[in-house]
Amino acid sequence: MFKTLLQKLKKPSKASLGGLLFVGFIAGIIFWGGFNTAMEATNQEKFCISCHEMRDNVYVEYQDTIHYSNRSGVRATCPDCHVPKPWVHKVIRKIQASNELLHKALGSIDTREKFEAKRLELAEHVWSTMKETDSRECRNCHNFEYMDYTKQQRRGRHAHIKGFDKARPVLIVIKA
Repeated sequence: MFKTLLQKLKKPSKASLGGLLFVGFIAGIIFWGGFNTAMEATNQEKFCISCHEMRDNVYVEYQDTIHYSNRSGVRATCPDCHVPKPWVHKVIRKIQASNELLHKALGSIDTREKFEAKRLELAEHVWSTMKETDSRECRNCHNFEYMDYTKQQRRGRHAHIKGFDKARPVLIVIKA
């Protein structure tokens, strides 16, 4: 029996090769569909705030920002600012986020006190990433060519004009 199986593996029939290709094709579609479904499910604001660390800390503060509520009715959600749109960069970010899940499991920031103790470190990591990517996620929504500087507050107007003159965005960091 083993010898027969070995011979069939050495000289497969055309039908078995076709069947293997078909099964592989279908399995690939199922895997790709499942992978993309998982990517999109974890790219929703409701996923981001599903853990109490985010819901009870950062999300509460975010609700008082212009990115949450503004005169235009356009809302920037967590993934808009923290997950790149280009696929390769998005996958890299999702892999990096697995570290955040590890710390969720370890309870590194599971209380307000622990969160506040690590807050500056966490913020500096985000700011560093924004500098490394030249504020790529900000530029998904903000475009200097379409800005009306006369409707901006002094600090934002100054930074945006400075960035426009340099032909690149300027990261405005508000340190708490």
